[in-house]
Amino acid sequence: MGYGRAVSAPESAPAPGPTPDREPGPRVVPRQDPRMHAAITLAVVVISIATVRPVGFSGRGLAVAVLLAVNCVALSARHLPEAKFPPRVAFVWLTVGVVAAAALVGVSSSGSSYLFAYFLVGHIGYRLPLAQALSLAALSSLLCGAVLYFELGPGHRSVAWTLGATTGLPVVAGILSRSRQRAVEAMIESAESAERAARAEARTAVLTERGRIARDVHDVLAHSLAGINMQLELADALIDTGDLEKVREANGKAHSMVRESLKQAQWTVHALREDSLPLLESLTAMIESSGHRDVLTVTGTVRELPAPVTQNLLRIAQEALTNAARHAPGATVGVELTFDAASSTLVIHNGPATREAAAGIGSGMGLIGMRERVALLGGIITAGPVVEGPEQGGWQVEAVIPG
Repeated sequence: MGYGRAVSAPESAPAPGPTPDREPGPRVVPRQDPRMHAAITLAVVVISIATVRPVGFSGRGLAVAVLLAVNCVALSARHLPEAKFPPRVAFVWLTVGVVAAAALVGVSSSGSSYLFAYFLVGHIGYRLPLAQALSLAALSSLLCGAVLYFELGPGHRSVAWTLGATTGLPVVAGILSRSRQRAVEAMIESAESAERAARAEARTAVLTERGRIARDVHDVLAHSLAGINMQLELADALIDTGDLEKVREANGKAHSMVRESLKQAQWTVHALREDSLPLLESLTAMIESSGHRDVLTVTGTVRELPAPVTQNLLRIAQEALTNAARHAPGATVGVELTFDAASSTLVIHNGPATREAAAGIGSGMGLIGMRERVALLGGIITAGPVVEGPEQGGWQVEAVIPG
């Protein structure tokens, strides 16, 4: 017996990230074939019309015809969308159907009128809440048993009540069908929720990766081009003085920065490929290319750090050294790298400027980028002016990365 119908459950989640780039359409909740249910209903109606007697235009035949029509309509209505019938209307409609089915059993003298009771009670088990379904199933058994008792007579009491009681049994099949359908819908909803969560996670990962790439592009292009531009502006200014030696020196530094930019681009490519970077060698080369020598102090037992930690420490050092060259030209610079048992610490500090800084404004993204890098690694960063000591008036950046 089929008591369910095929419906669709709308899907509204977006489809971002590396999952298939498509907007999911309505999902069809798998149920038993509605065409099969329609065929069963049609078969019951045809069999009943062909076998239920008497049928006529007066007296008992008219009553049978009217009750047969009511039963056909009540049984066929189960194929209408559930949204068309509020729960209260469905309860009234099915109650009328059960009463009409029992009345048809009592009024007709032959045929398969009892089929309406069986199929209606089965749909009641699927459609209505448990308490209402069991109540209508009991009502069907009581009414059908009563009409059979009066029709068959006191001598067939047990047969009448037994046959009447069987009309309430299909409610069990309907309840089981509904429970099975609800379980399927719950599984589908759970899968869709998991899919939406996976898509949201993928979108977050994509946005995080975009942010990381944006920071790397900023570090490579903004810093390098800013340094090259300063050297070329210096060379232009020195041309007017006629000091060719200083012009050549500025031009040579610009060429050196171009070569360093190519190295930094290679570092960025390695980082995007998650290749491991030699921290000490890369940091030393970076410091020397910025014009400082023998300013790196290493404390603790040197150990290999994960590639993301190495890459972000190098970028933080690059940002700090570039800012020192831009805002405090001629200042002394110191770099300290400390390896503790639970963390790694990088400190870059510089003294006050000894000559006038070149005009120009940075991108404003340097400190933001450093904070984002350290936050991704679960570390802490502090940046601010030096207020005491020989480098008073300078600037210091300290990044502490766990692990």
